[in-house]
Formats: sequence, C-alpha cells, structure tokens
Amino acid sequence: MSDHTSKAFDSDLQELARMVAEMGGLAEKLISDSVDALARRDTGLAQRVTAADAQIDDLQRDIEQKAILTIARRQPMAVDLRDIVGALRIANDIERIGDLAKNIAKRVIALNGDFPPPKLIRGVEHMSDLVLGQLKSVLDSYARRDDAKAMAVWRGDEQIDAMCTSVFRELLTYMIEDPRNITFGIHLMFCAKNVERMGDHATNIAETVHYIIGGEAITERRPKGEDTTFAISQAAGR
Repeated sequence: MSDHTSKAFDSDLQELARMVAEMGGLAEKLISDSVDALARRDTGLAQRVTAADAQIDDLQRDIEQKAILTIARRQPMAVDLRDIVGALRIANDIERIGDLAKNIAKRVIALNGDFPPPKLIRGVEHMSDLVLGQLKSVLDSYARRDDAKAMAVWRGDEQIDAMCTSVFRELLTYMIEDPRNITFGIHLMFCAKNVERMGDHATNIAETVHYIIGGEAITERRPKGEDTTFAISQAAGR
C-alpha cells in the first residue's frame, strides 16, 4: 500500500485489509470443517458450521460500512480507490464461499447420520483440499500484492473443474451400480458442485487482486474444464 500524508487514511486501508484477511481465515475454517463434518458423519460439527457463517456475514457488512465511510471521508483516487473497491469485491466472494460451506453442512444435517461408504466421499475431500489451497494462495496474493501468485490461482481453476467432472462421473457410476447409493450420490454431487463454485470465487478474487495491482481487468478467457452436466449425460449414456 502507498504511503499517505494522512496517517488516518493509511490506517483505514490497513483496517480494511485486516478485515478481509479475517474473513478469509473464517472461510478457510468453514470449508475445512464442513467437509470434515461430511467425512466424519459429524452433524454436531455441521451445525456449528451453519452457525459460524453469521460471523462472515457480519464482517462483510462491517467492510461495506468501513469502505463507504472511507470513500466519503478521503475521496480516494487511483490505486487507493482500487484498494477499497477491491476489498468490497473480495469480501463479497468470501461471503459466498461461506454460504457454500454452509450448504454442505446443511446436507450433512439432512442425511441425519445415514451416510454413504467413506470411499464415496474421498473425491469431494480431494476437491476441497485443492480449493482450500487455492483460497489460501489467493488470499496471500492479496495481502502481498503478488500478481504472479494471483494469476497462478486464476489459471488453476481448470484443474478444479476437471476434478469435479471426475467426481460426478464416479458418483454416477456408483448410483447406476447400486440404487441404494442414489440418495447419498445426489447429496454428494451437490456438495462437489458447491466446492467447485468455491473455486470459481477464488478465481474471482484472483481477478480482483490483478485489478488492484495493475488497474486493468484480465482480458484472457478464464480456463474452464468440461461442464458437469455434459459429463453426467456422457457417463449415463455409456
């Protein structure tokens, strides 16, 4: 961040960055806990995840209020304005990640202790590990203003899409082979899609970091893997 004649302005920008970092840390924990709840059949942990999402929502509101007040008081320009607008954008993406983690937790609760064999959950666990790594990396790129690191996350989204497609195909195979797996399989498909959407929000954050640093949007088309709907139709037609 640039130095200003007004130390209060510097303090405002630093506080926004701190709140975004705090939000990101909470989101990382919700991702980890929601998938752990799924893997361990832990409805108690799932309930704690759904309750904890409110903290992320509160922080987003705090960031919005702080950003609006800072713009009104300081009338920032150029990189300073991008810092504030970027914090707002990133907070919005983190809030959506929290909602997606809560959605996974709600499915754990809906299963009510009736869970599939552990092997059916491994694909979702592997996906969440990858997405969690991407989120940690992109939040670090924001804190360090590291454009190269942000772009690496942006380009890594295709790998998450490919893994999601693989998980969908595997789950569909299990459902076809044994109808008793249909209920579990559908729940897990939704969980996998939630994790894939988390990855999309991580790449959105990467785009925002790129914008903050350089003042320009990414003009390349985002690399995307095979659509999961197409993957399901292909697998079902085998």
